[in-house]
Amino acid sequence: MTPLLSLDAVDHVFADGSHGLRGCSLGLERGLRHALLGANGAGKTTLLQHLNGLLRPSAGTLRRDGQPFDYSRAGMAELRRRVGLVFQNPDRQLFSAQVEEDVSFGPLNLGLDTGTVRARVASALEAVGLQGQGGRAVHHLSFGQKKRVCIAGVLAMEPEVLLLDEPMAGLDAAMQVELEALLDRLAARGVTVLLSTHDVDFAYRWADRIHLMAAGSCIASGPAYQVVRQQDALRAAGQRTPSALALHTLLAERGVLAGDHHPRSVEAVLDALRALPTIHSGAPST
Repeated sequence: MTPLLSLDAVDHVFADGSHGLRGCSLGLERGLRHALLGANGAGKTTLLQHLNGLLRPSAGTLRRDGQPFDYSRAGMAELRRRVGLVFQNPDRQLFSAQVEEDVSFGPLNLGLDTGTVRARVASALEAVGLQGQGGRAVHHLSFGQKKRVCIAGVLAMEPEVLLLDEPMAGLDAAMQVELEALLDRLAARGVTVLLSTHDVDFAYRWADRIHLMAAGSCIASGPAYQVVRQQDALRAAGQRTPSALALHTLLAERGVLAGDHHPRSVEAVLDALRALPTIHSGAPST
């Protein structure tokens, strides 16, 4: 299958001569959940900005549906419509005084009529759990609420691809659960999602595909259950083995659980243990 978006041997050299990407190749298959893992400075944010067209390759190629991307004004407008990017820090993305104004900015720039814009804004705010909050002042919102407004602003554009840079950063546990549920709903609607994260347990539990980055290159890509078994690549990307995989491997080695299954969370491993028949030992003889 031709990737919806891909980078082909992309380099990026910043103005100061430092390298953000080095021969980086990565493809996003349509409709899947993708997680991007790597240590700080690995190039995750730079990669996301290339996929959205905010940065242009110093060498290599950005492809859309297999074709080299056209960086003309029309091409850029189409890419930004189809590919939405949510920054890690919401204050970099919010610029309007009110929630509704901010969310409506993108659809208005598409030239949509007022009725369509209002409908998209209402739908996007409902999707992120902020229905009825359109009149609130942005500076009165919590950090987590600001992140949700940023996501709503992107969703109002109705993109095919949603890119999120460390979306869980700064959120408490309850907000992380809510955001994960939102991402699941978007994926169920066919939106291709790529997010960067440092949480290998979350990535293993949530993603269909995992991409590992180190020193500006994507060093491994593939189905989540396969990539997390590449120990050398995990270490190079500054990651550990997911807890669920480590626990299941240990139990399989001891014959407690079958080794041909791939539980993706510790809770799934515990469910497998709960499903085992109970062994009753007899009382010790005297």
